Amino acid sequence: MSKIIISCAITGSIHTPSMSPHLPVTAAEIAKSAIDAAKAGAGILHLHARNPENGRPSADPAHWAGFLPEIMDSTEAVVNMTTGGSAIMTLDQRLAAPMRFQPEMCSLNMGSMNFALYPMIGRIRAWKHDWEKPFLEGSEDLVFKNTPKDIAHVLKVMGEERGARFEFECYDIGHLTMLKHFVDRGAVKPPFYIQFVFGVLGGMAPEPDTLVLLKRTADRLFGADYLFSVLAAGRAQVPMATMAATMGGHVRVGLEDNLYIAKGKLAESNAEQVRLIRGIVEGLGREVASPHDVRSMLGLKGR
Repeated sequence: MSKIIISCAITGSIHTPSMSPHLPVTAAEIAKSAIDAAKAGAGILHLHARNPENGRPSADPAHWAGFLPEIMDSTEAVVNMTTGGSAIMTLDQRLAAPMRFQPEMCSLNMGSMNFALYPMIGRIRAWKHDWEKPFLEGSEDLVFKNTPKDIAHVLKVMGEERGARFEFECYDIGHLTMLKHFVDRGAVKPPFYIQFVFGVLGGMAPEPDTLVLLKRTADRLFGADYLFSVLAAGRAQVPMATMAATMGGHVRVGLEDNLYIAKGKLAESNAEQVRLIRGIVEGLGREVASPHDVRSMLGLKGR
């Protein structure tokens, strides 16, 4: 099998700070967590920003500037900046930092969807910030907007104009069809790096049969022109990633998607999750891709 890419999602908008004391929030915490994950074997660092004063997901380039330079100076890992940000941000807000810093890689959500996080409310016993509970309650009536016009705009301003390549985040099988539409329009060139996303209420449940169907569909639509990776939220993170590795795919872990390292035990760092999945995939006979390998495999422009 080919070398396997380990991606690590350092922090994000899915989990609130109340749910784990180990979730990095400040610039110093995000930088250290990302650097440690890279040292553990993550070839791609998927990054979000937060307001260090209150833990809110942030699109402010000033917050990104607090940790990006240190990460870039301290590791060779590929920096993958979100263009998803948070479902309550406007597209202009979500693009502000990527357009300024012009990374070699960005995430791109391939369709609008319900993004229901409110089931988390029952798992939080004490709230750290006053915005957290209303944020989760509001997700019962929240649509994460990613229209074809939005997607075309991101492809133009980040891909065509700034040379970024994309982690195409597909939360449903129809998102593969949307990607094929943009391939047919000539807006996307291979190789395509497709992230199958499981476990968000409103998207796909983490079920093996669904992963098999996605792989078969992507084979039909894209042939040899794509690589796929799997992320699954919560307890399904490691089982679904392991299945992806056995199928020749790639994997994503990280505290954005799952706060635990074992049943009932919080992960103390992103690096801990990277080390866990690295041990599994190497045990399956896969060799972990270096940052240099990742750039070659995905055709990235480099730093």
